[in-house]
Amino acid sequence: MALYIGVDIGTSGTKSLIMDEQGTILAESTAEYPIHMPKPLWTEQDPEDWWQAVKKTIKSVIKTSKAKKSDIKAIGLSGQMHGSVFLNKKGAVIRPALLWNDQRTVAECEEITTKAGGREALIKMVANPALTGFTAPKLLWLRNREPKNYDALTHLLLPKDDVRRRLTGVFATDASDASGMLLLDVKNRTWSKELLGKLDIDPAILAPVFESEQVTGTLLPDVAAELGLSTDCKVVGGAGDCAAGAVGNGIVKQGVLTASLGTSGVMFCHSDEPQYDAQGRLHTFCHAVHGKWHMMGVTLSAAGSLQWFVSQLCTELAMKKGSDPYKTINKEALAVSPGSDGLFFLPYLAGERSPHADPNARGCFIGLTNKHTRGHMARSVMEGVGFSLRESLSILQELQVPVKEIRVSGGGSKSPLWKQILADTFGQKACTINAEQGPAYGVALLAAVGDGAYKNIEEACKATIHVVEKISPQKPSQKKYDAAFPVYQRLYASLKKNFAEISQL
Repeated sequence: MALYIGVDIGTSGTKSLIMDEQGTILAESTAEYPIHMPKPLWTEQDPEDWWQAVKKTIKSVIKTSKAKKSDIKAIGLSGQMHGSVFLNKKGAVIRPALLWNDQRTVAECEEITTKAGGREALIKMVANPALTGFTAPKLLWLRNREPKNYDALTHLLLPKDDVRRRLTGVFATDASDASGMLLLDVKNRTWSKELLGKLDIDPAILAPVFESEQVTGTLLPDVAAELGLSTDCKVVGGAGDCAAGAVGNGIVKQGVLTASLGTSGVMFCHSDEPQYDAQGRLHTFCHAVHGKWHMMGVTLSAAGSLQWFVSQLCTELAMKKGSDPYKTINKEALAVSPGSDGLFFLPYLAGERSPHADPNARGCFIGLTNKHTRGHMARSVMEGVGFSLRESLSILQELQVPVKEIRVSGGGSKSPLWKQILADTFGQKACTINAEQGPAYGVALLAAVGDGAYKNIEEACKATIHVVEKISPQKPSQKKYDAAFPVYQRLYASLKKNFAEISQL
């Protein structure tokens, strides 16, 4: 029996699962770790925490599934995108990794844009504008702010690729994850010699680029022994978490989109050819589907906004033993009418990516009155995230991207209320599928393709993934959200200058 492991190195924790050739999940495991915030809007993690979590969860799924090591044929890796792991010539981590939602690199983004010859020229080179979350600005920040660390730098890796290095001894990345570094020629799926030259970056610090299902190496003997696996176990290219999650949701053909409610929110669509938003409001990256691309919009704080609300403003619920605070919050929010009686929430707790690309943006409740309750605030958080995702959907529609089906995924999709809010906000059915594991499941499928169980990822998804629920929009609610959406959009425009002023205080 052939078995496959999928590992997702996320922001709050690592999730691993093991599945058989038919896509049936036999076991799964999660291990959490901290995020460090040395300054406001700075976010870092210790790569060692990822490695320990990967080992712990892989061991757990092997033990729970009672799998034989000879049966486990391949491992697929997914991970949080854009993060920067800086290594010296001995392979040691130089400093904590800077994460995707770190906002310290405003000056470096301006530097990249200027050296590239302007925003339009940069988009032509690497398909995207310079954003604070991307990896290239982090590299320049290291050069500008920590020159001693930069001088020691030999390799720059993404989070999942540092785990790959520890598993196999191989330096490699995949096209989908590499796209988010702002150093890849996305159209040609190779490093941009032109931009690297303009930025004076040595291409030798970057790993070779593979397609997501291609085998990059096998397990090192000591690692295989520690994990209880064979040295014949392959490790495939894998994918950044957005592309991996899309594969795990079957988004491998045109017309099917996914709206993900993870820590961040993602509106993601497959593309057979590279498509661009000339204004840079959406990202164009390589897909985990061999030789294909995708467009996506990102809300930096999606389910993360509700997590903040519960942990910071509902502490008595979060601390109550034997109860789920999210069930209580969802129940209270359900009792509130759509539109939250005029209360709006802007989910800019970590700045914002799409469509505003504004690291100075701040989260807000707007319209509060003495009538509003905790349930109103909770519902407005869900609605604010829905409106933010609708902004990305509206741009896709503006660009005439076909939208035949929207699949909802991520931790927030476990809330029936939130799924209904998305259906009402989008004005389209919100579908859920039989697989809920997202990125970890997606890269397990890629591992199966790399091992030859399927001829390609399209065949793998067709065999294993299907829609199990369709939530139709409720017309009265849809009408309310259609009226509220333009108001939501104008709020950012009204506050943009204030956000910039606040960031200087």
